[in-house]
Parts: sequence; C-alpha cells; structure tokens
Amino acid sequence: MNQASTPVRPGVVARLGGREIGLVATLFCVAALILGFGLLAGEVMEGDTMGFDNRVARFFRPLGASEPIGPDWVHEMVRDVTSLGSMVVLCFLLAAVVGYLLLVRKQGAALLVVGSILGGTVISFGLKLLFNRPRPEIPGGIQVFTASFPSSHAMLSAVTYLTLGALMTRVAAGARLKAYFMGIAVFLTVVIRLSRVYVGVHYATDVLAGWCVGSAWAALCWVVALRLQRRGQVEQPGTAGVPDEAALPEASRLRPSP
Repeated sequence: MNQASTPVRPGVVARLGGREIGLVATLFCVAALILGFGLLAGEVMEGDTMGFDNRVARFFRPLGASEPIGPDWVHEMVRDVTSLGSMVVLCFLLAAVVGYLLLVRKQGAALLVVGSILGGTVISFGLKLLFNRPRPEIPGGIQVFTASFPSSHAMLSAVTYLTLGALMTRVAAGARLKAYFMGIAVFLTVVIRLSRVYVGVHYATDVLAGWCVGSAWAALCWVVALRLQRRGQVEQPGTAGVPDEAALPEASRLRPSP
C-alpha cells in the first residue's frame, strides 16, 4: 500500500520563493553599484566631472574663502562627524563587535565581520593606487597624503556600518527594529561622506564612488554570510551561546499543563 506523500505547506514555498527573489534583487543591486562605479571612474579619469565637483565644492566653500560655510561650531561638529569614518574609530568599533561575537561564541560571524572589513580596506587602497587622483587643492585645508579617488572614509564607513546594521537586523525582532538599525547605518554613511566634501579633502565624485563600492562589497559579503548560514557553516542568530534545554535544571524545564 503506497504511503501518501507529505504535502508541502504553501508557507514554506512562499518563504523559499521570497529568499530567492531577495537574493536576485541583492545581486542586481550589487551589479548596478559596480556598474555605477565603473561609469563614474571613467568620467573622472577623462576629467568630465570637474565642473560638477567644483560646483559642489563652491557650495560648501565659496571661491576665495579660507573656511567652509557656517559658524565655527559647525566646523568643529563636522570634523567630529568625519572622524567616525577614520581608520582609528573603525578599528575600535571592529574590535568591540568582534570581541562581543567571540564572547557569545559566534566565531563564524566574527570571522565574517573581520573578513568583510579587511577585504574592503584592501579594495579601497588598491583602487586609490590604481586611479591615483590628486586631492583638492584648498589653501588651509586638512593635509591628507593618500590619493583622493575613491574616498576610503566613504567606502569603509559604508562597509563597516552597513555590515553591522545588517548584523543587527538578524537579531532584532520585528520589522520596525530592523528598519531602525538599517536606517541608522545608512544615515551614518551619508553624513560621513558629506563631511568629507565639507572639510575639503575630497571631491563629490570621490565619495560617490567610495559609497558605491563600499555598499556593493557590504551587500556581497552579506549574501555570502546568508549562504554559509543556510549550509550550517556559520551560526544562525541566537543559536550560539544559548544553553541547551537538556542542560538546564529540571525545574526550569517544567511546563504548566494546559
């Protein structure tokens, strides 16, 4: 007598379909960001973006002005904001997050975070060496000795904050909290890249290019992380560091009878 096959629940099919659609959409966004960077880089190397870059620069710092627009307290505030994308601050943040992940026994997640940020750093400085664009020449501006294109502040802040924001969405309960964490991550990347143009150490196209590459790299790393989680090679959120029920005292496992 043939046994009836177990019917597949529609909810499972819908979830699987949603996952594949989400994967395709993410990869499409990654491809679009990389294409955008390539087109922008071509225009920058041909010098076709200087008119746009100069107009944006003059908006923040009128021609002949020694300081950007705004009172002194705004200048100080913007310098504080731009430091959020510095290597020192990002390294401190990386160490704190990795330390937490190791304490809760999520070694795989910690390795992914380190790999994504270190990989983004290598890509950033590799692109700087490749394009070797000079910094804006602004009298009295902040002295920076690396190349200008793409902005490493914009790229690495996008990699770091978007990666951490995506990580928080995996442990947050509810759509509002997930949107909140990703909103904070996007907000930080935007204000940091604007601060780089304001203080005069980057052209607008530098920060746009850095944001494109950084966002694409962060999204690609997150796709890899999700794939590894489904294969069991990386801990699922909430599965590591939680004691097994069998190891709990007998009283804690008692359930009230219905």
